[in-house]
Amino acid sequence: MSTKSIWTWVTAIAGIVIALGMLLPIIWMVFTAFKPESDIVSFPPTLWPRELTIEHFVNVWDRIPFARLYVNTIVFAGSVTIISLFLDSMAAYALARIDFRGRGFVLVLILLLLMLPFQVTLIPLYDFLNSLGLTNTLPGMIIPRMTNAFGIFFLRQFFLSLPKDLEEAARVDGASEWRIYWGVIMPLARPALLTLGLFHFQYNWNDLLWPLIMSSDVASATLPAGLSLFMGQHVVEYGLLMAGSLLALLPVIVFFLLIQRSFVAGIATTGLK
Repeated sequence: MSTKSIWTWVTAIAGIVIALGMLLPIIWMVFTAFKPESDIVSFPPTLWPRELTIEHFVNVWDRIPFARLYVNTIVFAGSVTIISLFLDSMAAYALARIDFRGRGFVLVLILLLLMLPFQVTLIPLYDFLNSLGLTNTLPGMIIPRMTNAFGIFFLRQFFLSLPKDLEEAARVDGASEWRIYWGVIMPLARPALLTLGLFHFQYNWNDLLWPLIMSSDVASATLPAGLSLFMGQHVVEYGLLMAGSLLALLPVIVFFLLIQRSFVAGIATTGLK
């Protein structure tokens, strides 16, 4: 075998090993969700179930209001994604295409906010929303997430890569800035918008800390906060936790499968490779 063939085989084997290592937690979650409780706590542990059961998928709907949590999570993650895409794209268009005084300062401020950990503002933000009576409500969780520094920077990089010929032609025809933004830029930005939408949806769908802080009862909580009830101080109900986590993972997987081509195109054209 030539050196090139050997290197190809080594690279392929290394890629498969790394991929299996990254997928191992998900594979373990899937198998554990179908194991009976006695099989889960047995020693030594086994990856493949000794017997299959769906009792955890049935019980998770009875132990917590799973349907209500699912709806709350869809409303929370979906609303934040849609609103944030709209506001982030408007801000990114202004920073990329409109020459106004202080544009550089605004961009630096956004980059500073990008580096600021969310935990720094968590307590002041909670106190402010509590004074407005927005705790334990979905609007209280949604409003602080309506825009995102990373989203603005991400879309700005994409808008900078677009040629200005179409915009100049639209201005010659008398189009307003809003018409150029909505009718020219946004259709061209579809790959970047879908990519950023996946980021926003996945982050907010899986977020535990913010919904857990904002909701003190299960009725207004999201799936991650509701599933955390199965993790007690002394006992962890792994079967119910894995079954609920598997059901919670499905929408994100479906979303990614639907936009995977646009996802790759969006990453490749924003300079964030």
